[in-house]
Order: sequence, then C-alpha cells, then structure tokens
Amino acid sequence: MKNFIAVFDGYKMSESTLNYATWLCKDSGALLTGVFLDAFFYHNYNLGKVLKHEADPDEVIEVLEEKDRQQRDLAVFHFEKVCKEAGIRYAVHRDESVPVQELIYESMFADLIIINEHETFSRSHELMSHDFIADLLAHTHCPVMVVPDVFKPISELICLYDGSPSSIFTIKMFGYLFNTLKDLPVTILTVNDEDTEVLYLPENLQMMRLTDHVFSNITYQVLKGPVKTQIFSNIEESTNKLLLLGAHQLNPIAELFVQGLADELMIKRDMPLFIAPKKCA
Repeated sequence: MKNFIAVFDGYKMSESTLNYATWLCKDSGALLTGVFLDAFFYHNYNLGKVLKHEADPDEVIEVLEEKDRQQRDLAVFHFEKVCKEAGIRYAVHRDESVPVQELIYESMFADLIIINEHETFSRSHELMSHDFIADLLAHTHCPVMVVPDVFKPISELICLYDGSPSSIFTIKMFGYLFNTLKDLPVTILTVNDEDTEVLYLPENLQMMRLTDHVFSNITYQVLKGPVKTQIFSNIEESTNKLLLLGAHQLNPIAELFVQGLADELMIKRDMPLFIAPKKCA
C-alpha cells in the first residue's frame, strides 16, 4: 500500500497541499497521512513579548496555549473532513519534535511527501522556506512534491533529463507512484552543452525503452546552450504543468536547484515540482 504524506502547519494550514494531496491519492489509491508538525517550541504568539510586557505571563501563556491547541485541533478536523468527502483512506500523525527531523524520520515509511513551497514551521522571518525545503531534500528517504499556493489539476508533465542516475530514477519513481497521470502528455527535456555539434539524447535507446514503458504520450525536446537559460526559455508559464527533476550531488540539475532554479520555477512559472533526491535511490 502506498503512503503519501501531506505536511501541515496547524496555524496556517495550506489548502493547496490538502487539495493536491487528495487529488493525487485518488489517482494512485494511496493512503494519505496528514502529518501535523506541532513542535513544542512553535507558538502562534510571541513568547518574548508576553514575558516582557505582561504582569502575569503564566496566566496569559496558559490562555494563548489553549487558543493554539484549539486552532491546531481545527486544522486536523478540517483535514479529516476533506478526506472523508474525497472518499480516500487517511491517517493523522501529530508530532511535537523538531519539524525537519520528524519529516526525515517519517520519509522512511512513506512513498511521497507533499509540502507547500512556503512552509517553514517557524515565526522567524529569518528562516526562509527554501532553507527548510533544501534541508528536507538533502536528507529525505522518499520523493518530495513541492506545491504552489494555489491548486490546479495537473494536465501536462515536463521531465528534466540529463542522463544521470537521479533523473532516470525520478521517471521510475513517478511511474511507480501514479496511475492515470502517466497517460498525460509528457515532454522529456534535455539540454546539451553549447559546443555540441549534433544534438543527442543521453542513453538514447535505453531511455526511450524506459519512457515508452512508463508514459503513453511522449515528446522529446533536445536543446543546447546554458542549461538554466534554455529551461526558462522553453518552459512556458502554465497553470497546469508538473515538473519532474532529479537531485544528485555534482549533477547539473542539482547544482541549478541549489542556485535557485526550483524557487524561480515555482515563482515565475507557478508550477509544482516532483523531486526524487539521490538518497532515495
């Protein structure tokens, strides 16, 4: 049985994460586990201000903690209600430990993690969402789907392929996880070096054999030039595309991810990303 994890902050629950998760579980028949990261040190109020300005901080904290608990309980109730209405199997896991460490642990028992691109599980403005996501990707034991703020049903796939084991592994994992999504139009996008005289698809025959087995509606697009420039030039802004990419140490795609490719694609192209890191393989 496949197990998809949807990650939630009970104080600011992501509706897009919930909508993507239920939609994907309907396609795959997976169990949806809602993981609510209720870290013991994470509050919806400013503890420092309470301690500094309140005459009886203990009493105020007790009231605020109860409000926090109720808000988090409502988030769980909403998750359960939506899952029941969608007719999918679900489970709830609430954890009070360090969020990223808990997610890494949970990933050992999951087939996919679905998380909003802006999740930080912190009130600190210094902690950027891409830092949290990058930390998760560096240590996860399963693929991760990073989703934008607004849910849009996926109608087309784009797979970044460079011949590396991680880019091939991404295709294999996608084929394993989903059913009807494999029948969507998919573009296999490869970027050759600028000095390449004859454009080529790495591991041509083996790659086509694999993709023919996984997908049913394939287009191959081979370009040359700076990888990042070519990717942005050939991935048009769309509301319904899903981008598949691998992440591998010393892999050009992974290097671009570190440099901000993933963030730029989500912001400028507003599209979800399916990422299968090296550690999954």
